[in-house]
Amino acid sequence: MKTDFFKYQAQTSPQPLAMKIGRAEGSYIYDTNNKPYLDFVAGISACTLGHKHPKIINAIKTQADCYLHVMVYGEYIQKPAVELTKLLAQHLPKKLEKTYLTNSGTEAVEGALKLAKRATGRSQIIAAKHAYHGNTMGAMSVMGYEERKKAFRPLLPDVQFITYNNTNELDKITTKTACVILETIQGGAGFIVPSKDYLLKVQERCHEVGALLILDEIQSGIGRTGKLFGFQNYNCTPDILVSGKGLGGGMPIGAFTASAKLMDLLQDHPKLGHITTFGGHPVIAASALATLKEVIESNLITQTLEKEKLFRKHLVHPLITEIRGKGLMLAALTPSAEITNEVILRCQDAGLILFWLLFEPKAIRITPPLTISNKEIVKGCSIIIDILNRISPSQDTPTT
Repeated sequence: MKTDFFKYQAQTSPQPLAMKIGRAEGSYIYDTNNKPYLDFVAGISACTLGHKHPKIINAIKTQADCYLHVMVYGEYIQKPAVELTKLLAQHLPKKLEKTYLTNSGTEAVEGALKLAKRATGRSQIIAAKHAYHGNTMGAMSVMGYEERKKAFRPLLPDVQFITYNNTNELDKITTKTACVILETIQGGAGFIVPSKDYLLKVQERCHEVGALLILDEIQSGIGRTGKLFGFQNYNCTPDILVSGKGLGGGMPIGAFTASAKLMDLLQDHPKLGHITTFGGHPVIAASALATLKEVIESNLITQTLEKEKLFRKHLVHPLITEIRGKGLMLAALTPSAEITNEVILRCQDAGLILFWLLFEPKAIRITPPLTISNKEIVKGCSIIIDILNRISPSQDTPTT
């Protein structure tokens, strides 16, 4: 199977981890030899309730017995999608009342950017340096990392970048600006949280000049930061909210949410202002609905902050220079990319799954399922500390 993997399936990195997956359950993934791996990544923040959660599996099976795909987006009334979007509206601020479901987070970003242009009649988009919003052409255009996108230019015109957390650059947002798109917590940059009132000040500047604020919660949403969505920690409400990953509970999904007034602009002038075949797929919507219900109705959201404290308590070591992030969206930084690489690879051999971040090579991603137990947290942290203890002191120097 490994030979076929490399021969027939396109790769996106020179050296994939290439673990042969047998099954997954709870906080563990098992390879084809039935070796268990404690999962501190959750499919890049996607498996909110862990693997094979009974409520999700039951929702998928029940819906699959009723019907699968029946019609392109928005033409037929399908119960899972209606209930999902209604539940989202009931737990969001009033102006975030109508949701368009997509197949992925990056597609939701595309839709949000289109909606902002349609609503304002403007073309300029402002994004943040070191931002990551996806890999389609529009989403890549607002990626703040030239090395990753220069091979694919030309991209969207009229995109400018500001420095995240720098309020001195907010005057770049003008009456020519259609929207500002920001990650509530910058992911690929190293899990950078917003400084005090930064997002509020961006919101105020947008309203001052008639621009829309788009907040990307693809990673930070669905309970991961101690609130249902990360922006709820920061006294700020976006005009357009983008979500994905953890909303699907392990199934592929994206969504963008705004006021009815904004979302209704996609209905006409032109008709079919945004369209997808499989967005709102009933089986995926059923999985997302089960995930969202469990997150809202359980105590998982409040537990994330207590679990964060447990991680910070047990991840203390001379080779851990900083822990960034909030809740269960954490990044442990080491002095060098070499040390980080060694920790991630050695931990996998020891039965713990960790991963990298896109633009911060010294960061170790820690984004486990919200359902991870305290005992599992302590166990995984002890593996990390043990690996760090084995790393040669000669590596304990930062690279320039």
